Amino acid sequence: MFNDKLDLLTAENSAIILIDHQPQMLFGVQSADRQTIINNAVGLVKTAKVFQAPIILTTVAAETFSGPIHPHIQEVFPEYKPIDRTSMNSWEDENFVAAVKSTGRKKLVMAALWTEVCLAFPTIAALKEGYEVYIVTDASAGTTDEAHQTSIQRMIQAGAIPVTWQSVLLEYQRDWARQDTYDAVMDIALQHSGAYGAGVFYAHTMFGGHEGQ
Repeated sequence: MFNDKLDLLTAENSAIILIDHQPQMLFGVQSADRQTIINNAVGLVKTAKVFQAPIILTTVAAETFSGPIHPHIQEVFPEYKPIDRTSMNSWEDENFVAAVKSTGRKKLVMAALWTEVCLAFPTIAALKEGYEVYIVTDASAGTTDEAHQTSIQRMIQAGAIPVTWQSVLLEYQRDWARQDTYDAVMDIALQHSGAYGAGVFYAHTMFGGHEGQ
């Protein structure tokens, strides 16, 4: 039987969702470096913009407790107003679910703070409703390393597929000869991909290296 889960991610078959990348949620993160998490989340959001994949941004209690979505995320989509909720489980918010359904995509690429709550709860709910969920583990974080890792295992056991933000970027690009997005992908790599980005900078400046050649 044909298995849709074996289809690679594309901007045409998936949507990217960021949940609760807000100051109050970031304060409680202990499973990873906080700046690294934001860097990776911004790289993921820029991936959505470059490839014109549907994007959903959501916050919890932005005005009363958790603060606005991180400004580096918001500035990628300055006109986008994140869906604000009171529920810990975004899948229990009708506006969020409506936004997901409006994308028409069954593959959901999701990252959240915290892993054990704001990622795990909607992931399990979406899986139950027949969606394929790809959890972006390095753009998500938990209150402890154990909480993060245990929740990832819980979601995998439920059927989620773990990915990293850069794997999503390169899975969308797929071919270095794809010139319409090549320069933008390289720009994201330079800004957010650490050692790989440094290597790209070196290759381009020292001998005009180009992956599509």
